[in-house]
Formats: sequence, C-alpha cells, structure tokens
Amino acid sequence: MMGWITIFLFTLLARTNSENQTCKIIGQTGFVEFSKEGDLIIGGVFSISSSRRLIDNGYQAFPSAYCKRLNDRELKFARTVIFTVEEINRDPKLLPGVSLGYRLYNGCGSENLIRAAVEAVNGEDSKGCSDQIQALLGHSSSGVSEDINIILSPLYVPQVSHLSTCACLSDKRLYPTFFRTVPSDYFQILGLVKLMKYFDWRWVGIIYTAGLYSEEGTAEFTKEAKKEGICVEYRLPFSITSGKKFDAIVETLRESSSKVVLLFTSLSYIKSFLSDMENYNITGKQWVGSESWITQSDLASVERKGILQGAMGFALPQASIPGLGEFLLSLKPSDEPQSEIVKAIWEKFFDCSFSPSNTSAMCTGTEDLTTVSSDYTDVTHFRAENNVYKAVYLVAYALHALLQCKNGSNPTTGKPCVNKNEVQPKLVLEHIKYVNFTTQNGAKVFFDENGDSVAQYDLVNWQMKEDGSVQIVNIGQYDTSFPEGKKFKLKDNTNIVWGGNSKEVPRSVCREPCSPGTRKAVNKFKPVCCFDCITCPEGTISNQTNSPDCWICPPEFWPNEKKDQCLPKPTEYLSYKEIMGALLTGFGCVGVFLSLLASIIFLTHRETPIVKANNSELSFLLLFSLKLCFLCSLTFIGRPSEWSCMLRHTAFGITFVLCISCVLGKTIVVLMAFRATLPGSNVMKWFGPTQQRLSVLTFTLIQVLICILWLTINPPFPKMNMSYYKEKIILECALGSAIGFWAVLSYIGLLAILCFILAFLARKLPDSFNEAKLITFSMLIFCAVWITFIPAYVSSPGKFTVAVEIFAILASSFGLLVCIFVPKCYIIIFRPEQNSKKYLMGKIPPRTL
Repeated sequence: MMGWITIFLFTLLARTNSENQTCKIIGQTGFVEFSKEGDLIIGGVFSISSSRRLIDNGYQAFPSAYCKRLNDRELKFARTVIFTVEEINRDPKLLPGVSLGYRLYNGCGSENLIRAAVEAVNGEDSKGCSDQIQALLGHSSSGVSEDINIILSPLYVPQVSHLSTCACLSDKRLYPTFFRTVPSDYFQILGLVKLMKYFDWRWVGIIYTAGLYSEEGTAEFTKEAKKEGICVEYRLPFSITSGKKFDAIVETLRESSSKVVLLFTSLSYIKSFLSDMENYNITGKQWVGSESWITQSDLASVERKGILQGAMGFALPQASIPGLGEFLLSLKPSDEPQSEIVKAIWEKFFDCSFSPSNTSAMCTGTEDLTTVSSDYTDVTHFRAENNVYKAVYLVAYALHALLQCKNGSNPTTGKPCVNKNEVQPKLVLEHIKYVNFTTQNGAKVFFDENGDSVAQYDLVNWQMKEDGSVQIVNIGQYDTSFPEGKKFKLKDNTNIVWGGNSKEVPRSVCREPCSPGTRKAVNKFKPVCCFDCITCPEGTISNQTNSPDCWICPPEFWPNEKKDQCLPKPTEYLSYKEIMGALLTGFGCVGVFLSLLASIIFLTHRETPIVKANNSELSFLLLFSLKLCFLCSLTFIGRPSEWSCMLRHTAFGITFVLCISCVLGKTIVVLMAFRATLPGSNVMKWFGPTQQRLSVLTFTLIQVLICILWLTINPPFPKMNMSYYKEKIILECALGSAIGFWAVLSYIGLLAILCFILAFLARKLPDSFNEAKLITFSMLIFCAVWITFIPAYVSSPGKFTVAVEIFAILASSFGLLVCIFVPKCYIIIFRPEQNSKKYLMGKIPPRTL
C-alpha cells in the first residue's frame, strides 16, 4: 500500500509543473513500446511481457527484475490499437483535420504497470504536459485497472478498459473516470445464474483464484445464486504455490454431491490448474468456465480431454473486423525496429534468434506468421479484440464531439469552442459519458450511469476431438438489451456435449424436488437447497412440485392416494345393488309374498270355522297392512331424495299404526267375545264390526295427523353427512323435526304396549279363542324388536342406520305374520280335520258359570 501511495505522490508532483519547473518520475521509466506522434495522443498499457521475477542484489544496488514469459495475446491487443488508430486517421468524417497518435506501454508486473501508467500521463521524457495523453486504454486485469484508476481519478484522465470485468469497477464513487467496452462481470454472473437455473443446477461448487476478478466474481455469484434458490456446496481457492490447497480441492471434488463446478479463475491461473488436474481421475463433473478462459482453445490437450469435454460458459461475442486479420499477420520486426518485445516474440514463434546462437537458427525477419498457431495468429474471429477496437473509437468519438463548434460554442455542452491545442483529459472525460455511436463493423457503443456498456455474450460448449483439439461451439446467447425472460436462449437444433460424455443434462441438486403430495420444508441445519419433503397431512394435498404448503380439500372432496389431487368423495347409501340392500329387499319381497299367500289361503277358506272364528274382516285388513309394512321397508333402500325421505318415514308410521290398530281390534274382539259368552252379557253390541272399523280408522287418522304436522312444520330431507367419515359422504335422510319422528315412534309404541297388555289379559281364554296367546307372543316380539332398535339406530354408522331400521320393520312384521297367521294357515292346509265347528266346539272344556 505504501508503494502505491508513493507512486500517487510522484504523479501529483509530476502534474504540479509551471513554466519554470519540470516534472520528473523517480525510479524506472521507459516503458513505452510503440508510439506514433499526432495532434492528439491516446495512451495504452499492456502486459506483453509478464510473470515478473525480482532479483535480490544484496543491498548493493536496487533489486532488478526480469520477465520470464511473453504474452502474445497482449501484443495482439496493442497491435489492434495501432490498426484502429490508422483506420480512424484514414476516415475523413471522423476527426477531420486532426491526426491521432498513440503511446503504448508495456509493463511486467503490477508495479511496473502502475509506473507505465504514470509515465503515460506525464508524457514521454517527462518534459511537461503539452504532449500528454488524452485518455488511457487498458488494462486487461481488473486489479491493475483498479490501481491505475485510483491514480488517474484525481487527475481526471479517462481510462477505458477492454477486458477488466470486475463488477466493483462500476462504483462511480470510487472509480469516477473508469469506463469499459467489455461487460461488467455482474452481467456475466447474472447469465451464469440463469444458465444454472435453466438446466436446474441448484447445487454447485466453485473453484476460484486469488485476485480481484475471481474473488469479487465468486462473491457476487454466490449472492445472486442465492436469490434464485441456487446453493453453493463449497468455495475452494486455488493457489499455484500451495499443494495442500490443491489436495483439498481434489478431495472435495471426489466427495462432493454437486455435479456442476464453476471454475471462476483468471486466465493466468487456469493452465496451472488444468495441468495439476491431469494427474487425477476426476470424472462426472460438468465444468462451467468464466469468460476469462472459456474461449482459449490452446488449453486443450489429449490429457485434458476428460476434464474439458463438455465444458461451457459465456464468452464475449464473436465479431468481424475487416482488415484486422491481414494487419496482424503482416507484422514484421522491421515494422517496429525499436521494439525488443516484437523481436523476442518473433524468436519464440519461429524458434530462431536474431543474434548468433549455437542452439537455434538465425531469424531473417521475413518468416510467415500464417504458419504459426498462437493467440496472436488466430484471426478467424475476434472477441476481446473487438472491445479494444471499440475502446479506441470511443475516445475518437469523444474527441470529435469535443472539437465540434457552432456559432462559437460546443453544440453538445453549450460551452465555448475548444481547438485541438486546448484539449484536456477532463474535457474528454465529460464527452465520453455521452458517446453513442456505431462502429464500422456494426457494434453499438454507449454507456449506462455506471460506465458499463450493453452486455452481450455467446454461450459456448467445448467439444473435444479424438486428436485432443477442441471445437468451441456457440450454443446460445445472453443479451441484456432484450426484455426479461428473453435475455437467455439456446440455439435451436444444437447438439450439446455434456461433462463426462453424458448423453443427458447432468442433475446437480442437493435434494430432488418435492413431488406433488408433499410439501417443501426448510431444514435450518442445512442450506436452503437441502430441504426436506414432508408428506401432506390427512385431508390435504399439494398439486405442484416443491409446494411450500398443503391445502385442505373442499368439504365434498377428499385427496387421492398420492395426495396430489382432490377427488369428489364417494357417496354411501343403502343400495339395491349391494349385498345387504339386496338381502333386505329379498326379505321384504318374501314378506309381501307370504302375506299375499296368507291372504289367498284365508280368502279361499273364508267360510271355514277357523277363519270366521278369528274375525275375518280384521284379519284381511291386518294382512293388507302387513303387505304395506313389508313394502314400506323398500322405500328405505336407494338414493335418498326429497320425496323418498318424506315417504319412507310417513309410510312406515302410518302402515305400522294401521297394522297395530288391526291387532288391537282383534284383541279387543277376543275380550269382548269372551264377555259375550257370559250369561246376561250384551257387550258385543258395543264393539261390533262398525265400532271395529271406526277404532282402526281413528287410531290410524291420529298417526296421519301427526305425520301431516311433521311434514308441514319440518319434514325429513336428504342430507350429505360429511362429519361421520372423513373420506366419504353418507347420503341419508335427516329427520327434520326429531320431535315428529319420535312422536310417530312413540305413538306406535303406545298402541303396541296397549295391545300387549290386553292380549296378556286374554291369554287364558278358552282354546277356541287362543288367538290372544298368539297376539301376546307377537306383541312381545314387536316390543322387543323396537326397544332394541332405539340404541342400535342411534349408534349405527352411515347406511347401517337405515339397515337397522329396515331390519326392525321386517322383524316386527314377520313376527306378526308368523305368530298370528302361520298357525291358522297350517291348520287350514295341513290339518283340515281341525278346521271344523265340531272340533272347535269340542275343545271347549265344561265350566260352571
């Protein structure tokens, strides 16, 4: 930090010159590599030589340094600046009457790059500021650009970078003079997050390296991924010098469950990482690369085929720059005789030497660059070079706007006109902010409030060939100028190669999505992507994947077995089609048949003594009422309706009262008949056939009146009972008025008890009138059935309630039919000799009255 402060102070000292004062930079100078004079000068800082190493001179002299590696990609950027400046100077419409010059500096290591920037600002030979640069292009590294801008900002010198992508540089409070023609990493990160989301990669790992670009990008990706529900399983730093850290990376890759690994590293580290990975058999991973290295085809080799096969990532879009390829390949050492860097790279390209050597051939300087395969000679498509091209044009258009004059003032700012000799970096800075133009190759250039340009990326896929070479295929685009939802798209009919030679999209999730029928619950001890799936409780459903909640079904619906859909609850009622309903129907029909059979037997033998002796008129009426009782049981079977509910209860109540009334009448007749046999008794005239009919009619009309009141005030109605069973609906007949229902039953019970008491009193009458015993026994059965019915009716569930009621009706009806009529029919059919007046009279025992 003290070194940067010192340089900053040197810079301020250099800027505070006067007419009698010269400025001087302390320390190493002379970083200029390529230059051309002009009316206005553009500066540029590049790392054509890199990997600086210091040599300790034992405090006998300043430490010296040498650069052990040459970067021909940076040479390509510098030569692109030269090409663009010459193209602008040939354009009669842009900067007419003004020649554009350049000074391009080369620095090895961050410290020398800072010094090169200071030298560029102060002007060559440090002879004042008359030949100062108007803007500075570069650097490729975000960290170096940050340091340079800290120095340039107080001096109002605009800096335009072609490859510094760190999102941190968009902060205008810290870097007010920084602009770039490359998209901010913020947009690349948004694209990476959308890529992960598109393929449903919710569980990823990150490997990053030291430096502003990688560290800031990793932190920003983690933050944006979290917003979209994407979790980072691990973040591992890679260091060239630390073997322990790399061992930890290998172990984590082998044990981790995430299948997708984001390799967010700078270009200077990626080759070392891949070289180290060659010794380990790490398979089944889908590598996603950052823009810094994803298009570097020279990373491919046979050994790395298994690693990089299927790798994908976002790259700067391809562009065509007419004439640039020919210009780059036409380079000769004689074009830049003062440049030692060009000679050194030439020697590297052709494995020769410009000085006599025993180990290599002599360079002629006329070798053909088209025979060399390197970053510099790859001129099929331009990606980063297009950003350099746009950066130079950006400064030229800003200068052009600054030099415009109309009626004594600048048409853009309204300020007084400025000639080419009065141009200052501060004025250029003001006009850069508002530049909006299209280059000759159709590239649109303008900036937002953060000094960022429109972000456009190609999604590329590494497809390795058998010989180890790589084909980088464009499979999609990400363009922030499109509306939301259309920014990211894959190309149609694109064959994508996946990591590990998989034929399907890799699955990378901590937990598979919760299926319908379950709900997603956050586990507070795990990342949000490692959630739990909990089965929906009874009566609830979830009908979508990863549902946060389960919903209760409407009252008339119930979940299916998977609990992903509400289905209408099945309805339950006593049906003719089921076994219980069919059996009860059968018994009812049998009862009707037996009643009809008894009626026929009595009708065909109505003149016989046994029929006459048992009051044939009431017997026929009783048999008719028994038929109605058996038939009314059938009204309880089937789907309840408004009419059937009213009919079943009223029909049951009236027919049973009619039946009991007939039995009661027969009982009274028996008693009256016995009293009539006593001397002087004339009781039968008080209970003759007319009185019998009136009594039956009266008793029945009372029940009819009760039923009418019931139906008028609050009649029975069909009801869906959803409270007894959760999973089904019971269709039943609600009583409406419970008082009406129990009034009907109570009246029937009252008549039955009265009949039982009278029959019990008449049980010891002579055998010829033994019907009283049968009535007593039938009433005993009747009362027992209906007393048992009450608790069974109240406690039976669903359709069994109806079944209990039908059973009670049938049982009591069969009790009456069997006890009263079966013995008589037996005598009529099988003992005709007993069906005679003589036999009946003979069974009367002698008595003393």
